[in-house]
Amino acid sequence: MTDRVPTDPRRIDVHQHVIPPVRARAITGRAAAVGWPAPSWDEHSAIAMMDRRSIATGVLSYAAPLAGPDDPAAAREAARSVNEYTAELVKNRPDRFGHFAALPLPDVDGALAETAHALDELGADGVMVLSNAHGRYLGEPAFEPLWAELDARSAVVLVHPTAPPGAPVPEVPAPLADFPYDTTRTALHMTMQGVPRRYPRMKVILPHAGGFLPYAAHRFALAARLTDGEERGTPQDFLADLRRFYFDTAISTGATTLPSLLAFAEPDHILYGSDFPMLPEDWGTDFDTALDDSPHWDSGRLHAVNRGNAELLIPRLANGSRHS
Repeated sequence: MTDRVPTDPRRIDVHQHVIPPVRARAITGRAAAVGWPAPSWDEHSAIAMMDRRSIATGVLSYAAPLAGPDDPAAAREAARSVNEYTAELVKNRPDRFGHFAALPLPDVDGALAETAHALDELGADGVMVLSNAHGRYLGEPAFEPLWAELDARSAVVLVHPTAPPGAPVPEVPAPLADFPYDTTRTALHMTMQGVPRRYPRMKVILPHAGGFLPYAAHRFALAARLTDGEERGTPQDFLADLRRFYFDTAISTGATTLPSLLAFAEPDHILYGSDFPMLPEDWGTDFDTALDDSPHWDSGRLHAVNRGNAELLIPRLANGSRHS
């Protein structure tokens, strides 16, 4: 782990996770199932990590399925429990924490109810959904009522990756290959179905630089030539729709990844992310150093990624996250 002080000592981290004590065993089991180190979390260790890495505020989310596919009642209960626990953390330390509320998809009615509770009663900064809901991708017409509601609220939506349906790549931990693959799949599905264009006020964050989307965006834009749907327009229209997404930098600041993201994304659509504690801290500091030391920064752009763009996306953080 490095002691280097980053260029901007007040990062806003839009991709940081919470593990409520009652969910710790489930998260440990989930990590084992996908071949990843088991994370541990508590409020004090999170703040200590943030101080070491010069993160002023971490926007917390719960990054795992809430219940099995055949138990929507348990998913609703788990979402409510996780969200109320996280909201209490934010209430106690609004300077250090924010909150993306978990939604119990594919239960659309449950997700709509939890959206209203989280945004209106708990003061959440946005919501979080997984990249597929027990095998159902986010462009499905059944999810339209949720997108319409979130668009009406100009809500921020974090689409966190999860394992895709089917067998994983053999001998490769799912978070390394299958998770970014699933982010790419769901972003393409949403774009093919016209979701970003129909709901332009909804701000959707794709973690980990959008998976493989920036690198292959011009390839994906050929979809517009292969379909008859007028909604998709030209390949340039398709690319413009892909650029509506926001992207975070978690595990994505390598020498070949970051330039691809910077070349593709809108300058104000790139946000800092740590993925703590799912990414061990000593691993994460290497990615922080790569971000700060990149030779590709124009004047002011690193500050925008570290902080400024998040302040625009979630204005509360411009004042509420000041920390010396």
